[in-house]
Amino acid sequence: MHSGRKYSLKEFILWTRDDIYKLITIATIPTILYQVFDLKFIAIPWFPIALIGTAAAFIVGFKNTQTYNRLWEARQIWGGIVNTSRSLGLMVRDFIDDDQKATQEIMYRHFAWLTALRFQLREPRSWENMEKSYNKEYSKHYFTEEKTAKLEEELKKYVSEGEREYILSKKNRATQLLALQSKRLKELQTESKIDLFKYLQITDKISELYEHQGKCERIKNFPYPRQFASINLFFVWLFVILVPFGMLNEFQKLGDLYVWLTIPFSIVVSWVFTSMERVGESTENPFEGSANDVPITAMSRTIEIDMRDMLDETDLPPALAPVNKILM
Repeated sequence: MHSGRKYSLKEFILWTRDDIYKLITIATIPTILYQVFDLKFIAIPWFPIALIGTAAAFIVGFKNTQTYNRLWEARQIWGGIVNTSRSLGLMVRDFIDDDQKATQEIMYRHFAWLTALRFQLREPRSWENMEKSYNKEYSKHYFTEEKTAKLEEELKKYVSEGEREYILSKKNRATQLLALQSKRLKELQTESKIDLFKYLQITDKISELYEHQGKCERIKNFPYPRQFASINLFFVWLFVILVPFGMLNEFQKLGDLYVWLTIPFSIVVSWVFTSMERVGESTENPFEGSANDVPITAMSRTIEIDMRDMLDETDLPPALAPVNKILM
């Protein structure tokens, strides 16, 4: 998540510069053919190109709206995780009778669940975009913990060695950690350390966490529909290729010298469309590790600080700070 006021124009141009190079070529070749080699027949009337541009603008706007909705839904889900985690912490602290060790164990296991979940959400998928050269290049400007740390090492901070080995043997580690929470709470209820009513209240919070996790997995494992993403890309680049052919006659009406203005104006118009397409693409997958993601690592750290504070711990981890204005 970008935590500054805005991306700078320099950042945006560097991020899209490979498209700009293509646009320069696409605009220059027909202009030279038209003006230098006198191939006047390549010019196309502007009206049909404008119709294609209108269709491209509609579908780009539709895509960007829908990808933003995916991002906002992901942010709402993690807002729910924050709230449910705080409620769980208060209940565990106040409902378990005279067993500080069990209280700490459950809270720390919750930190392990947050860790396992965010590692799972950062796993790459074939339709995601972080492997594209311009995203990989930009990712060097910020820090994504899940790409450098290992889940095995992170879990050591929160659970016993036996639990860690058990969890690592499972496919969906986050799910199994919640299952262990439920099992432990049942044991405490059997030992009469939690009365039945309070036990049911806490297990409701575990169910809520399962629901939040399922919503995250739905967004992670179901991409923005490929048919819409593909037609958006096709329409944008069809329009981009045709733009200079349509501008040639328009600038010719102003005089021969003005024909060369086709190049800069085609580049600017086309860059607007390709940049809108790229912005939509970068918002499709809110957990992939891009600079526009939901900051799940920072939110997990916030939850950990709050819950450890409930245990009256004094050696609290620091809140994560943005790196080059990017908070992950």
